[in-house]
Amino acid sequence: MAAEGVEAVAVEEGEAVEEVPVSFFGDPHPAYRRWRELEGGAHRVRILGEAPLEGWVVTGHAACKAALADPRLSKNAATEAFDRRDGSEEGPGPGRALTAHMLNSDPPAHTRLRRLVQQAFTARRVAALRPVIEGHVNRLLDALPPAPATVDLVRDFAVPLPLAVVFDLLGAAEGAGNILKAWAATLSGEEGDGEVSVTTAEALVGHIRSLIAHKRAHPGDDLLTALIRARDDGDRLSEAEITSMGFLLVAAGHQTTANLISNGVHALLTHPGELAALRADPSRTGAFIEEVLRHESPFSIATMRYATEPVTIGGTTIPAGDFVQIALLAANRDPAAFADPDRFDPSRPATGHLAFGHGIHHCLGAPLARLQAEIAFTALLTRHPTLHPATPTPHPLWWRNPRHRGLRTLPVRLG
Repeated sequence: MAAEGVEAVAVEEGEAVEEVPVSFFGDPHPAYRRWRELEGGAHRVRILGEAPLEGWVVTGHAACKAALADPRLSKNAATEAFDRRDGSEEGPGPGRALTAHMLNSDPPAHTRLRRLVQQAFTARRVAALRPVIEGHVNRLLDALPPAPATVDLVRDFAVPLPLAVVFDLLGAAEGAGNILKAWAATLSGEEGDGEVSVTTAEALVGHIRSLIAHKRAHPGDDLLTALIRARDDGDRLSEAEITSMGFLLVAAGHQTTANLISNGVHALLTHPGELAALRADPSRTGAFIEEVLRHESPFSIATMRYATEPVTIGGTTIPAGDFVQIALLAANRDPAAFADPDRFDPSRPATGHLAFGHGIHHCLGAPLARLQAEIAFTALLTRHPTLHPATPTPHPLWWRNPRHRGLRTLPVRLG
């Protein structure tokens, strides 16, 4: 039986699919809980909204972890395949310049791409960014109005920080303005899903292509130059692959970190005991970040996969060609994996969550996201120790995007 506000409708194959209304985005956890408790390991859903999504949703922790590593669930051009099935044939625009990256491929192509990209995205390069990130954090906090002003921490801090960092990483700090304009336009209205618009995507691809040409002629100590130089037995990244990886770092890289920071501040403001504990002992920041990642995962549903052959998950057989949506947010609240999973508790063991995925597609940028969050939370609480919600009864406004779990706005009063 469908839950209240969720309509079961028939589909061509005779199966039932649940249509999930946009109210889902305000609090998706009850729906995920119900799907976990239903018989079978996967259920057909259609999540409505500005970025609609449909397919078999997998919600249990063990099932999601297995699905993330299942080679029968393919990522090869899955986004394009979904668009064609949805009737959105690729037309004018950047096309493969956005999708020719490792997150949209299977082995052996994925193995080749990840090996080449990893040469550029080293632990040394990420660690060396600490003073750069600290500089951006301090600059953004300096720019905030003096207390007791009300500010939107999403617009003024959580979004511009990772954008500035990723463009520094690419060696092109001035490029962040294009995507910031897209976010500002989205934030100005009631609707929006937090994605980059087609127009902005085209502008960014053009900017990245120009930058690649510049870096070929004037190499620097930056990630884009390293991607251009990456070699493996004579193999190298193509122009489309470098462009696509640059776009992936900007569009996907900033979104996850922005959500992690805003979700973390929201958790502190709604759990005053944890806020006091973190203020008193900043060494707890690492454990706090891991619990934010588990409790309100910034990436709600993993990127697109489809079944290359019939796949059985928890007694449910998914036909070949059908799309599979792996719900990381649901997996991280599974009581079979985490005791009292709906309780926010940074003292729990910080292991086992799937916020950054699992297997060969585990997020390459996870260390950078964690580093930015650590520096951001520490500086924010040090400089504004009495930070508090702008209103006594805040009503969080979340992005209406099934893949992202993040706040559109976060009004706070500084102190």
